[in-house]
Amino acid sequence: MKKTVFEITKMDCPSEENLIRMKLDGISSIANLDFDIPNRRLSVFHTEEINLIEKSIAELNLGAKKISTITTSQTTFKENKNQRKVLWSVLVINFVFFVVEMTTGLISKSMGLVADSLDMLADSFVYGISLFAVGGSMTKKKSIAKLSGYFQITLAIIGFVEVLRRFFGAENLPNFTTMIYVSILALIANGICLYILQRSKSKEEAHMKASMIFTSNDIIINLGVIVAGILVNWLNSGKPDLIIGSVVFILVVQGAFRILKLSK
Repeated sequence: MKKTVFEITKMDCPSEENLIRMKLDGISSIANLDFDIPNRRLSVFHTEEINLIEKSIAELNLGAKKISTITTSQTTFKENKNQRKVLWSVLVINFVFFVVEMTTGLISKSMGLVADSLDMLADSFVYGISLFAVGGSMTKKKSIAKLSGYFQITLAIIGFVEVLRRFFGAENLPNFTTMIYVSILALIANGICLYILQRSKSKEEAHMKASMIFTSNDIIINLGVIVAGILVNWLNSGKPDLIIGSVVFILVVQGAFRILKLSK
């Protein structure tokens, strides 16, 4: 048995973990995947050469770099029997906040909240594909990935068009208090998801480390919308909201292309 360690610089939260799991699903030489999100490391236990595995991970464009390959005597691995329950929990949390942020974003006229809701929806898609496709047929997985990827891109394009309309048209001043309060709740929800996922890893104190990762994309987005809400009030302008909305839409599109790579 061989153990290859990868550094994955853009593995910011568990949704990237699930993308990698889906990408590597079906490679028979893989015995186990061990993710260390706080340190952005992935250990792959495998029986054959690493070339196919390395190529598959690289195709996701997550900044993967092989660190080392060693021979190991480890042949048994702990199975996480609660994986489906955990995935269902984080899927529900993300989808609920997609609805909450989309609704409050439209009511408060905040593109930042609307964009962040799509980021929540993107995570829901990843967890959903993990639940319904991984372990099933490769054709089913690819079909679901393709559908969800194109759906995300479509929503993001609609969002971009609305941002441009507001930027060059009459300015709509969003409700900054709604932006701030809802984003704080979304920040808490992301923290809960991260805690639930890391607690299921059976790694001592790993969930405590992961819960404190404030470099994760989801948390940065939440903080960005909060800052944008403060600037909207301070500058009496909707431009900060449009800027953060545009940034998040770009991230959503990037995530959608990663999902589409799974359908090839």
